[in-house]
Amino acid sequence: MRSLSITHKLRRKLRNRDSGYHPRHTNYKWFVLANIMLGTFMAVLDSTIVNVGLPKIMASFGVGIDKIEWVVTAYMLAMAVMLPTSGWLADKFGYKRLYFIGLLLFTVGSLLCGMSNDENTLILSRIIQGLGAGTIQPLGMAIITREFPPQQRGMALGFWAISAAASVSFGPLIGGYLVDNFSWQLIFDVNVPFGIAALVFTILIQKEYFNPRVGKFDLIGFISVVTFFPLMLYALSEGTAATNSSGWTAPYILGCFAISAIAFTVFLTRELTTENPLIELRLLGNYNFGMANLVMLVFSMGMFGSTFLLPLYLQNSMGYTAVQAGAVFLPVGIIQGFMSPIAGRVSDKFSPKAPIILGVIILGISFILNSQLTYLSENNFIMLSLYLRGFAMGIVFTPLSNLSLLTIPRDKMAQASGISNTIRQFGGSLGVAMFTTLLISRVNFHSQMYGAAIQSGTQQFKNVATDLSYYAQQHVGSNMTTAIQQSKYMILSHVNKQAYIQGIDDDFWIAALITLVGVIPVIFMRSKNKKQPVKV
Repeated sequence: MRSLSITHKLRRKLRNRDSGYHPRHTNYKWFVLANIMLGTFMAVLDSTIVNVGLPKIMASFGVGIDKIEWVVTAYMLAMAVMLPTSGWLADKFGYKRLYFIGLLLFTVGSLLCGMSNDENTLILSRIIQGLGAGTIQPLGMAIITREFPPQQRGMALGFWAISAAASVSFGPLIGGYLVDNFSWQLIFDVNVPFGIAALVFTILIQKEYFNPRVGKFDLIGFISVVTFFPLMLYALSEGTAATNSSGWTAPYILGCFAISAIAFTVFLTRELTTENPLIELRLLGNYNFGMANLVMLVFSMGMFGSTFLLPLYLQNSMGYTAVQAGAVFLPVGIIQGFMSPIAGRVSDKFSPKAPIILGVIILGISFILNSQLTYLSENNFIMLSLYLRGFAMGIVFTPLSNLSLLTIPRDKMAQASGISNTIRQFGGSLGVAMFTTLLISRVNFHSQMYGAAIQSGTQQFKNVATDLSYYAQQHVGSNMTTAIQQSKYMILSHVNKQAYIQGIDDDFWIAALITLVGVIPVIFMRSKNKKQPVKV
């Protein structure tokens, strides 16, 4: 009997070793949470820190907004492509190992971004960064949801959201300070020491885990999704580009849309019919999970797209420095970080639907306020919209994540978090591309409208031009001929500035409408919580 007992223990030990099981210290999950928060902080930081540096990068490389948007879009797109793949890779090769590789890619990509000497090299380096970030975020969420029981999951996700909120707050401010006082390259170099620290902590803290029920890799699904995402976003961003004289009817634009549509059809067909899909789309058949991801798609389109616009408005229209533009975002993350654990606690004890609905409505209101921006807008008016945005984001993300995963099986957490993060990043990429395209078209529209309204032969135009030429002579020291030319330039500059602001206002209106639509699926979500004993 004793020999049988020893044999049984030996087999159990070997089985635990093969499955990645290790005895857990009572505080192990909290150490893991802290390590995941550091990685998430870095990944989200680079989604926000770069926005305030875009005007300087545009000036450094001599490119327009239609080109520089890819510094943001390439990062988010690489994340969106990697997010669904990371779940299978983690199941196959181990969560700790893949999380470490993601951190390594992100750190190396950050170093390469800081060394870039042209826009194409920078975009390529951002892709490497995005591949790392697309591994870090879903695995971090999956590890947290696996280690924490359902009754503590909302609070844990709330603390996890603090790291993202800190990036939202301090990212633009840090980026603005570095851009104004040093160079835009440092907004990427600052990630390197944090990345090295995260790599060391991952080695020391995390225990390995393998999913024993991993299937085959879905190569067809992977190829179709990496074809669909980039081509569709490229077509959306190039439709109104300055280098595209034919607009939306250009043959290469139509070709990109056609190929992306075919790839999307192949992707859907493959994922719904194969036994081992790249993305478990059948999980979207889970009522809450499907509805939550619909909300996330709409929410991300408005949030990421609008976040891209505000620094451009502040620096290009209001004359803010990079650090001033970054400082306005400081309260957003602070408020979000303060509200996230509270919202998570509320969602654990009561229905999470109420904070989600309230948050979506408040976010829509903040966009409506932004749609009233002018070149005379005061700082208090701008900050009011950002206060509301931070509050809204703080009470939406944690309850929405908790509610979406409420009825997802434990062994499907990696796939579920991969789908959620993929949809969020895809929505963000789509929002940036869409709002950039809309901004260019609306600015052109308003420039033509304002230009047609100005009649140089009217007495009002002559009076304004005379006053401005007199101002140029008195305060600039120009002669009569030069002053007349300068007066006309000032009028034209004012018209272009007003058209630019009006285009941004139009974008915010659309962001508000898109966001408010997200209330509809929340109403139909189910929020029944199961009472289970909490394990510490």
